[in-house]
Amino acid sequence: MNILNLSVKKGGRGLLLATVLCCFCSATFAQEAATSDALFQQAKDAAFNKKDYPLAIQICRQALKKSPDYNDIRVFLGRIYNWSGKTDSARTELLNVLAKQPSSEDASAAITDLEYWNNNATLALTYCNQGLQYHPESEDLLLKKIKILKFEKKYVDAYQTANTMLQKDPSNTKARALILDISDAASLNKVGVGYDFTWFDHGYGDYLHKSPWQIVNVDYTRFTPLGSITGRINYGKRFGSSAMQGEIDAYPRIMKGLYAYTNVGISNTSAVFPHYRAGMSLYASLPKSFEVELGFRYLQFSSATWIYVGSLSKYYKNFWFNGRVTLVPGTSSISHSYTATTRYYLGGADDYLHLSLSYGISPDDANAVLAFNNGSYKLISKSATIAYKRSISKMNIISISVSLLNQEYKIGQKGNQLNASISYQRRF
Repeated sequence: MNILNLSVKKGGRGLLLATVLCCFCSATFAQEAATSDALFQQAKDAAFNKKDYPLAIQICRQALKKSPDYNDIRVFLGRIYNWSGKTDSARTELLNVLAKQPSSEDASAAITDLEYWNNNATLALTYCNQGLQYHPESEDLLLKKIKILKFEKKYVDAYQTANTMLQKDPSNTKARALILDISDAASLNKVGVGYDFTWFDHGYGDYLHKSPWQIVNVDYTRFTPLGSITGRINYGKRFGSSAMQGEIDAYPRIMKGLYAYTNVGISNTSAVFPHYRAGMSLYASLPKSFEVELGFRYLQFSSATWIYVGSLSKYYKNFWFNGRVTLVPGTSSISHSYTATTRYYLGGADDYLHLSLSYGISPDDANAVLAFNNGSYKLISKSATIAYKRSISKMNIISISVSLLNQEYKIGQKGNQLNASISYQRRF
């Protein structure tokens, strides 16, 4: 009231001063009257939307003056301190919460991150395990534990933790991605043996000498920091001939979210395997658990064939879906092949059921032969494959598959193929 009287006596400048003072007093009163929850929301807005960490810290402190035991705000303050590089202040706030509330999952996760990001992996694991004592099913804490164990090269413990998560929740794509890396790191070596058998019905007549195709292979894989490298020897019998083929596969990691597949191979008889083969694909991770592939294959039988491939994959709950397109340019047109694949995961990364449906012939398929192509006429095939993969005692993997193919091998002539394969792999 005195301010108003003063403003009237001193004219316009006094009125302006009174207005400013009133606005300041109103803003101050409104801020003081703001609830702790409202201030918490303001702090989040300052940190996440405005990227103004000092303002967020100031608001959090004000809120804690009102509600010193509001642990969610104090944990958030600890995180902001950590993001700002004020490690000691962050640690003080988070330990304050854990001293009063040892069961705080959020505080356990925050201090685990703090120590892990500051290269204190052992201490981070201690805090993570303390949090898991109160929240043994916490996905957030379990994923952090897996990452820390992997960082400390405790691969067996990391694998067991990830595998337990997947057994309880096979749809957990984050755990599945981690377990793939852990499996490679935990077992630097892998050996495998496989057998592939293809039977033809009477529809093929004498064209294939009525003898089944058979392929036996052995391989050795070495996992390196840059990715896996596999050497493979194949022995095959087709068209009444037999041959050997040597191959090398590699899956180099280029950067986070981007890796490649490369392949080279050589054989002594083109009637069974291509004389030369090579291939490459790039795989890129996309948001929402999508992955895209673009690549090519080169096969040298009696003549050279270039093949271009593209695919899109998606994880959804327990399922993995993949759509794949194969293009084979010819002299006058392009041959198309389409494959739809799904896997249903039963547990770990190596435990799933597999189903795929294909349409169109592709020389990149193990049982397709370029001799079936006849000029510009594109021979058609349809196939279905079911497979089952199972890990035993973590280090043993067995895979079985059966496929039925209805293929046009000459113009107007079709036959059926039944293919069965089995393989065994051992990690060590």
